[in-house]
Amino acid sequence: MMPMLDLENISHSYNEERAILSNVSLKIMAGEFISILGPSGSGKSTLLRIISGLEKQTSGKVKLNNNIVSDDNYHSPPEKRNLGLVVQDKSLFPHLNVLRNVTFGIRGKKDRDNIGKDLLKLFKVDQHEKKFPNELSGGEQQRVALARSLAPKPNILLLDEPFSALDDDLKEELYLETKKIIQDKKMTVLMVTHDKNEADIFSDKIIFLENGRIK
Repeated sequence: MMPMLDLENISHSYNEERAILSNVSLKIMAGEFISILGPSGSGKSTLLRIISGLEKQTSGKVKLNNNIVSDDNYHSPPEKRNLGLVVQDKSLFPHLNVLRNVTFGIRGKKDRDNIGKDLLKLFKVDQHEKKFPNELSGGEQQRVALARSLAPKPNILLLDEPFSALDDDLKEELYLETKKIIQDKKMTVLMVTHDKNEADIFSDKIIFLENGRIK
């Protein structure tokens, strides 16, 4: 059985003096939920950016479904990788309403509105479909961001500290709902976090990253 994601000896640095990542290798199988746990500055977010294609590693190889998407000679752009990405600051488009935010990545599909409305209902924000991001609470915005990431049916969902800006009560509520949706859809997920409790709730496996190396 081939891994959904296969990282081979990923290293990255912005200058020669300090390595952000050093020989990181990791395999994720279909349907697994893997968390990468580590302190700020350990290289967690950089690793997600490399996987998503937003950044190119200094050396190493990224494979998705056994296809090379980045190595020394080739680098596939993010839009060709079919990955979902949810970040801490949500990154919703302020000029688009909630439904248009969710369907942004599937603009060419005839049934995009139905897909968007179904996802908004799943994340319990369907009553806000005509509102704009600035009219929503932080928790509602994060629900919309999660819904948007699932709309294109990504092969892998990448989560970068997705709940860290929320208060504890809201976190617990979103944890339970998000975990159920991910399990029901049998999604493959890689999450980076510094919160061990969060990692424990979601993960099949937890990997510790420190000073750019897997411990």
